[in-house]
Amino acid sequence: MTVTHSVGLTNREISTAPRWVVKTGDAWDLSASLGPGTVNTIVTSPPYWGLRSYGHHHNARVLDEWKAEGDPGAPSYEWYRDHGGVLGLEPYPEWFVSNLVDLFSRLGQSLTSDGSIWVNLGDTYFGRWSSIREDGRQGLSSGERKRRVTPSGGVLHDKQLLMLPARFAIAMQEQGWILRNDLIWSKPNTPPRPERDRLRASHEHFFHFVKRSPHGRPAYFYDLDEAEPGARDVVTVPNERSEAGHSATFPVALVRPRITSSTPLDGLVLDPFCGTGTTLVSAINEGRRAVGFELSSTYADVAETRLRALDSLREKQPATAS
Repeated sequence: MTVTHSVGLTNREISTAPRWVVKTGDAWDLSASLGPGTVNTIVTSPPYWGLRSYGHHHNARVLDEWKAEGDPGAPSYEWYRDHGGVLGLEPYPEWFVSNLVDLFSRLGQSLTSDGSIWVNLGDTYFGRWSSIREDGRQGLSSGERKRRVTPSGGVLHDKQLLMLPARFAIAMQEQGWILRNDLIWSKPNTPPRPERDRLRASHEHFFHFVKRSPHGRPAYFYDLDEAEPGARDVVTVPNERSEAGHSATFPVALVRPRITSSTPLDGLVLDPFCGTGTTLVSAINEGRRAVGFELSSTYADVAETRLRALDSLREKQPATAS
């Protein structure tokens, strides 16, 4: 059984909800459907800055429209979105960081006091003529490309590694979150790159945030025995590509320990950028409940199909004798 798309999720519904829910729409809007203190863990990978459009239309003139407003700062996410902007395609990386932090502050209202947020984020090199593809990184996929519209200046210089994961993590700390780990995901199967003047980027960050405690040190649910053997902050997991065509799919071996170490049995896992549903499937397989938000109806449908198939498989399994 599933509740999908337009159905809200209230406090009462959380306690009586099916094992999983997939909802199509912007995570900013859908966050309002979650009651306070109903989510145990958020595990997600938001769009990285300036790399992919995932098929969404983006207003390339949004920067000109904001300048016409006469405000020297960054716009709110709602202004940016309502003027055709897409998360991850902001004209400036600082807009992207600001939008992400505001979104997680909003989502954090649904988090239990002992809950956790795990955020996977990769970095971007700046280039005045860098391309944005629908589903691939620069230079590594075919198909139509669009130019990133970002003026250079300051740290925005050609060939500059922007350190966006670090900027995001620090901005989260400044917003009041406690950073417990910067887990490094080492990817041994990183494809070759055409550049001859730098090393291949073969890792990404997976940040673990928890809430501040009003009474001293933060206290949160965590089971270290569920982490990878050795409990080290560098894990090596091969990258995977979804059969459904999503170019940024979580490997199950990477996401499963984040779920089981930070979520009690029957706890609720939220992925606000659920894509084709790997986090949700992993949560259900590990005896947790799952809620996914996804802007793309195509990917949301794939996630639902995977979860329905999992339900069918479980129904066919013989009952365990008590």
